[in-house]
Formats: sequence, structure tokens, C-alpha cells
Amino acid sequence: MTDPNAIQPSALDQLPDRDPEETAEWQASLDAVAREAGPHRAAYLMRRTLERAEAGGIALPKLLETDYVNTIPTSAEPALPGDPELEARITAWNRWNAAAMVTRGAKHGVGGHIATFASAAWLYETGFNHFFKGKEGDGSGDQLYIQGHASPGIYARAFLDGRLSEQHLDNFRQEAAGNGLPSYPHPRRLPWLWEFPTVSMGLGPLSAIYQARFNRYLTNRGIKDVSNSHVWAFLGDGEMDEPESTAALALASREQLDNLTFVINCNLQRLDGPVRANFKIVQELEAQFRGAGWNVIKTLWGTAWDELFALDTTGALVRRLREVPDAQVQTYQTRDAAYIREDFFGKDPALAEMAKLLSDDKILECFHVSRGGHEASKVYAAYKAAVEHKGAPTVILAQTVKGHTLGEGFASKNANHQMKKLSVDEFKAMRDRLDLPIKDSDFVDGVVPYGHPGTDSPEVRYLQERRAALGGPAPARRTHAIPALPAPAEKAFASFDKGSGSQNVATTMAFVRLVKDLVRDKETGKRWVPIVPDEARTFGMESLFPSLGIYSPKGQTYEPVDRDQLMYYKEAENGQILNEGITEAGSMADFIAASTSYATHGEAMIPFYIFYSMFGWQRTADQMWQLGDQLGRGFLVGATAGRTTLTGEGLQHADGHSPVIAATNPAALSYDPAFAYEIAVIVREGLRRMYGEAKPGEDQNVFYYLTVYNEPLPQPAKPQGLGIDEGIVKGLYRFNTAESAGIAVAAGAPRIQLLGSGTAIHWALAAQKLLAEEWGVAADVWSATSWTELRRDALEADAALLRGEDRVPYVRQALQGAEGPVLAVSDYMRQVPDQIAQWVEQDWSSLGADGFGLSDTREAARRHFGVDAESIVVAALAQLARRGEVKATAVKEAREKYGL
Repeated sequence: MTDPNAIQPSALDQLPDRDPEETAEWQASLDAVAREAGPHRAAYLMRRTLERAEAGGIALPKLLETDYVNTIPTSAEPALPGDPELEARITAWNRWNAAAMVTRGAKHGVGGHIATFASAAWLYETGFNHFFKGKEGDGSGDQLYIQGHASPGIYARAFLDGRLSEQHLDNFRQEAAGNGLPSYPHPRRLPWLWEFPTVSMGLGPLSAIYQARFNRYLTNRGIKDVSNSHVWAFLGDGEMDEPESTAALALASREQLDNLTFVINCNLQRLDGPVRANFKIVQELEAQFRGAGWNVIKTLWGTAWDELFALDTTGALVRRLREVPDAQVQTYQTRDAAYIREDFFGKDPALAEMAKLLSDDKILECFHVSRGGHEASKVYAAYKAAVEHKGAPTVILAQTVKGHTLGEGFASKNANHQMKKLSVDEFKAMRDRLDLPIKDSDFVDGVVPYGHPGTDSPEVRYLQERRAALGGPAPARRTHAIPALPAPAEKAFASFDKGSGSQNVATTMAFVRLVKDLVRDKETGKRWVPIVPDEARTFGMESLFPSLGIYSPKGQTYEPVDRDQLMYYKEAENGQILNEGITEAGSMADFIAASTSYATHGEAMIPFYIFYSMFGWQRTADQMWQLGDQLGRGFLVGATAGRTTLTGEGLQHADGHSPVIAATNPAALSYDPAFAYEIAVIVREGLRRMYGEAKPGEDQNVFYYLTVYNEPLPQPAKPQGLGIDEGIVKGLYRFNTAESAGIAVAAGAPRIQLLGSGTAIHWALAAQKLLAEEWGVAADVWSATSWTELRRDALEADAALLRGEDRVPYVRQALQGAEGPVLAVSDYMRQVPDQIAQWVEQDWSSLGADGFGLSDTREAARRHFGVDAESIVVAALAQLARRGEVKATAVKEAREKYGL
């Protein structure tokens, strides 16, 4: 197989050789080394030469893989500060309590994970003791993305330092009664502790990269200097299979995010078995990260291996370590010394001789427990090198044993991820292994006790002193003392009240125009964070380029091709726009970082992320759930919305269902506005609710989803009358009646209520005219700005009734007394308006664009789905005919007349 990293002959042939004789001498020297000392020696010399070239700044292809040894040799390790003995005792207590918590919870059937923290304990403890900055010092502290399955260990540490009680630990995964602990990092469930939800694997690494990038954005824009903050992401080697885990590696290196460190716990296991059974995950990840431009530190072997490497005078040990697949390494961790002597050392005569110098105990120490990720000195050296490295992000590949210290029944067993408890005898053996002062009598009725050395013990005092020196407890989330943002000037919103006159304006353009006005606001303008995935021109945002600038830490190192134009492409170090390229996932990660800045950095930012609506909830709904978990605030804008509005694009671009998915997210306030003034009212209310003075009992930790359309249409003036703004916010108001629209209808004419949302209201208005002029039917038209908010209000009313409170759903109040049946229509599947059907007292029917989209004109697509004005007329007549209010033959006549 051809090595993809090799320089191919065809490429070499194109490079001029200025001194062929010198080249031949180098090649002959290499041949001589290979002939006399062997190919391994020749390879060694080549690797060292390439390393010297790279260190000297000579432009050569990077060496993507190094030997399967520690990047930092023992001789180069810095001295471990602090009190290693006390740190070992603290770690032992945390190991014990993490296992005890999960085991005690298992009696209630709630599950939990033991083996992950057991393998990663020193990766966390070393950071907590020496590196992770808290929020009570200068700046914002560090941002910690904790591996979700390691949460019991974080709770155990919070218990040791007094932030959690035994009652909390006993309520692990039992939250309904209060004082419970969520299974994984969930800011919405434990908002004073967790900052970042990470257990949806792959989202942690992606979010960490964009968080580090957003930190630079805040600093470069002069919002807040957070250059002292460091982002740490703790990940599993199996988690790196997720495409999101590595999707943004190039961004991190391109923007030189040396404020970011990935710590990948390489215990070589995922949920069902080895991560790379026949290969080596560490080497694969090293090549991947090096190729993307990251600084890579491998922390693989503990100090017990020093003796073995010192004996390796031929390089046979290093070669053998490179060739043994991960699944076999895992097997060594569970087999006796005789097996290891035969299978590992016996493959090479030089290794067989080495093995004769090693005792069985030494072999078992090396192969069973001595891993770089289990030794504080090794981890400290890696972390120190990471934070001191400049010009690139760092990944630390730390090798560990999954289930370390839990006993032979756990360590490296394929099933240990599903193993939720230890027996009493296994706990006693673990106690002895960890040398903890827990007596047999402490196991009352077979219940494993929690362990604590005492609030005034040397361990607790040391732990608290270390955290105080680093700026307070961690992890921690802070949202106190965040002042409400002043409301923007009313002029920006009121300008939409008069409508567009004779000019046709798409609601996408209306939203962009509103944002243009809002970013000019002296008080809050700088806090807007426009985010767009390489579609700014599609949404009419190119005029923002020269005025706001596109953020780039490099500024603009070139002369843009359109520099002589008014709306030229401008990048700037302090640019305000985040133009992410073609990555909805990256844009959402941007949005999450910006939307939670009020907590992470104490700086409220107002992100709006505008995207093709089809590529939002369908493609990145997991991140939108993450956004809700993380209590983010801001505006998601699904542009070019609807199933029939984006002409010609077809199935993959035709969004007929995003409001359905949005309705499943409790934190999402989903709106489908029809008119520009509705957008203004919704955005104004969103700013007040999320960033202004909250009303009593109002949850500010929400985000808004607005669908806007690319179809230019007349924007009417805002109707006069009381309750319009309230109706827009709550989800429904009467836009007009047949009479107020100036349509002549006979007295006593049959009447119907047409409810439309988004662009569909224009079809309803056209149908209103046809019904009156051609069928003698009066229709009132209602704008349903949010079917979802109407449903949520109705659900709350139902719950109130069960509590004995007298409450009527808003939708029923709004429609009270409205004559005739109700016909609802939207540019989405019928499930969207049908959300409210059960609370409407009138006869109900709906129309929608169910099924797959198709490429055609708007008119043809709407006729295809049966949602155009003529289809609404036929559906309305059918409803009225069933009630006996029009002749049954009218339905057939209408179908034939309109060619349906």
C-alpha cells in the first residue's frame, strides 16, 4: 500500500536538483547505514534529522508520527510542586467516593459509570491542584469541558471540599425530590457547578475550540480581556470517532489558539471493546492532530518503564511497542508475567535477553499499572508544556488503564463501561490498595460508606488552599451581578410600523435591516454578534462587511478584489461578524459560546445566527439542545424558510418541518412571523426578556427561533388597536376581518376564520378576497406568529386546572366569539398548526406542505401541496359545506373552476 504521507516520485521529479553529486552522497550514506547497522538504525537517523529540521524552521513535511514513547522524557520533567503525598491521599478519597456514589445509586437502579474516572483521576486532580484557574481571581478563570462519564469524580471532589453533602451524593441521578445530582455535566440542572454540557459526545471538543476562539474574539474586540483564560477539554479516545470531535482542528491551528488544550484519555477502550483493536489509536490521533497543525504531547508510560527504556540499547523495545496493537496491550494488562514474557518479549531476541533481567513483579508493574496518565509527575510535565507552548493549540495523549485501582475484575475488561458497582469485598480490597482509613465496621448492612478525612484535615486544607491560590473552586459557574442591558431606542422598532408602502420586501431583508439599526445603538450595538455560515450575500448582509468587519485574528493581509466598491469584503482583527465558512456545526458552536458569555465571562452578548432554515434544526438539533442545556440566550434565524418559498432549490433545501423540531426544545421560543412589524415586536420582546429586566417568575434562559422568508412581498402597516403586540408575542392576533379589509360581504353571509403563519398569511389574504367575491363567504384573517407558544400556554393552562386554578388558554380567549369554523395554514407540514387543535372550540381543519419538497416555481409548488389561495378556498368551502352553511356542490364547482 502506498504511504499517503510519502513524497511521491512524480513530485520529486519536478524539484530541480542543483547538486546531484551531493544528493547521491546523502543517499549513499543512508544506504550504508541501512546495510551496516540495519534499517531500524537508518529509520532512527532519518527521524532525528527530520526533527532537527523541524526544530530549526526548515520547511519540510511535518513528521506526523513519533515513536510510541513519552514526548517528554523523565530527564526533562520539571519538579512536581506542592505536596505529592497529600495529593495522592486526596485522589484516593475521590476515587473511593466516586465508586461508592455509583454503587449506592445502583441499589435504586439509576446506574452510573465508575471506570472512566478511575482511569482519568490524575488527569483531573493534577489540573485542579496546579493549573485550572477559578473565577474568583482575575479575569474569567479557565473553562473546563469535563468528560461526561467522569462526573462522579468531580462530585466526589466537590464533596471533599465541602461544596456537596452526603445527601447530594446519595441523590446522584435522583433529581426529582430536590438536592439531586444530574448524571452528567448539565448547567440547567446544576447551574452553580457545571458550565458546559459535554456528554453528547463530539460536541465537547467542537465547542471547546469555538469557546477558545470566542475568548480571543472578546479580547480583540475590546469587550473584555480574557487572554488569561485557558480552555481545557477532557475527552475519550473513543469519543474522537465522532466527526464533530475533529471537525474544527484546522480552525484551532489556523488561528493559533494556544489558549486551548485537549486532554484525551487514551485508555484504549470504548463502550463495547477496544477503540482500535488491530491498530494504535494514540498513533492515529497523533498523526491527525500533527497534520492539522497542533502541538502533540504523548504521555504514555510511567516511571516504572524507565528501567526498560534504559536497557533498550538496540531500539527493539521501542519497535515492539510501535507494532503491538491496542487490543493486545489491553490483554497484557490482564495476563500474568509468563504470558507477557512469551508474547511481548519473546518476539525479538534482544527483548528476550532484556526480559531475563526483569523480575515478574517488575513486568507486572509496567504492563498492568504504570501508565503516564496515572502519575502526577508525568501529567504535570505535560500540562506545563501545554500552557507554555505558544503559537498552536496542544493535545495531550495520555495513556491510562480503564478501571484503574478498581481491581482485577474491572481493569481493562471489555464490559467495564457497563459495570455499575463493586461488591463489599471488592471495596475492601480497594480500600487496602488505596490505603484509606475505613474500617470493616463502617460497612453497615452491606452499604458502602462514604469517606472523608474531616473538614480540618490536612487533605481538605491543602485542597482548599490550592484552589484559593488558583482563584477559587472549579468547576464553577457564575451569573451574579450581571446588569440588565438598556433597551435600544424605540425608533429602530417603530420604523416598521408604517409598512413598506408599494415596495416589496422579504422578511429576511426586514430582519437584516432591523439588525443594521440595532448594531448602531450606542449602548448595546457592540454586543451584537452576527454569525453566518458563508451565506451573508444570500441574506442581504454584505452591507455589514465594511461597517462591522469580519473577525479575523490576522486582520486583512491582502487587498480585497472589491476594494473599490461600497460594500467591499473587509476582515479585521476587531471585526464583529463571525463568517464561518460552510459549517453549520461551527456556526452553532460560535453561537453557544456567545450566547453563554453572560455566565462564562460576565459579559452579555447578543448573538444572532442566520442560516438556511433547512440546515439548522435538521442538521444541528443536537447542538441546539446543547444550547438549551447551557442556558444560552440569543436569536436563531431560519432564513429562506418554508417548503415552497425557496424557488427551484428542491427537496434538500425545502424546509417543511423545522418548527416541529424546534417545538421539542423547551428552551426554544419558536416564531413564524408574517410581517416586518411582527419581527420588530418579537425581537424587542426577546431583548427585554433575555437581556433586560425579567418579569417575576420569567425564565431568562431561553433563545428565540425566527423563521424568515426570501419572497419579496408588500409589508403592511401595523394594525391599530389594543393587544396587537401582546398577540404577536403570545402567538395569535386578528389581522383583519372581511369588513375591515374593505371587502363587500352580504349581511348574514357564512363566515370562516383563516389562521396563517409566515408567508402563508398572504395566501390566506388572497383566499379571503376570493371567498367574498366569488362565493359570498366572509373570512377573518389571523396571524399565528407562534403555534408553539400557543400550545405551551395551553398546556400550562391545563396543568393549572389540575391544580385547581381557573385558567383559560390564550388561544381560546383570542378566538372566543369568532364565528364559523377555523382553517389553519402554514408553509410547513400540518403538524405545525395542528399543535393547537385540541384547544380550539370551533370546528378545526388545517392545510400544510406535508411530504418531500420539489423543484419548481413557488406557484406550482403551492398548488402541488394544496396550500395556495385557491386550495384554501376549496378547503374553506368544504368546511362550511359540512356545517350546511354553503351548498355541497360549491366544493366541486370550486375545484373545477380553479383546476384543482
